[in-house]
Amino acid sequence: MARHNGTRGWYGKVVGAALGVTMVAVGASIWTAQADTSGRPAPKAATSSVKPVDVTIAHSSDQGARGVNITIDDGPDPTWTPQVLAVLKEYGVKATFCMVGTQAQAHPDLVKQVVAAGHRLCDHTVSHDTGMDKKSMAYQSQQILDAERMITKASGGVRPMYYRAPGGAFTPESRKLAASRGMRPLGWNVDTKDFELPGTDAIVATVERELPNGPTLLFHDAGGDRSQTVAALRRVLPELKQQGHTFGFPVR
Repeated sequence: MARHNGTRGWYGKVVGAALGVTMVAVGASIWTAQADTSGRPAPKAATSSVKPVDVTIAHSSDQGARGVNITIDDGPDPTWTPQVLAVLKEYGVKATFCMVGTQAQAHPDLVKQVVAAGHRLCDHTVSHDTGMDKKSMAYQSQQILDAERMITKASGGVRPMYYRAPGGAFTPESRKLAASRGMRPLGWNVDTKDFELPGTDAIVATVERELPNGPTLLFHDAGGDRSQTVAALRRVLPELKQQGHTFGFPVR
């Protein structure tokens, strides 16, 4: 899977705040500390009725061979998420929103709007660190579990159903942790590269060219100007419907 640049400007502004939020949240949340070999505490989820899911990375659609999964990363964002929601509503499409914990915490009204519209939530960590697979499991645990808590609180109690590692930075341990919390690790088949602002035509062409690789499409609703993404979705969704595709969610 493609790995995005971990130093994109928007994330540089949130990482410092996110780390501070994470440390405060660990002390105030329901997680209990468990030391790892480095001496750093790793948060551990309190026992609950959460049902574990498959630990493998999901790519396929619950709609079968003609299914397509629209996934939207990095938000919610007060400018772009409402526009993405409007396009999805216009074409009757449900999507999976992979949310950054600090963004969900800052915009709980948008998280609730996503849920109310029938879309699903996905944990995209606290601070979108694309190098987290090179860091300790204590750090990875904090990124995953704190984001889960932030998103669940912002949504009014609706938990994320998936976990997508930033830039595909999964580890066997992080996948196992997410799956134990009922969050299926989520990959993608078509990286539209919309975060690079290649132009609406290029985004649409990428979808058309790479869709035979698999049904899960990756778009973004935060991290910069997403007008090209909105315009591309407005073209891609009816085109895929016309081709006989149906829209669903990643398998769980």
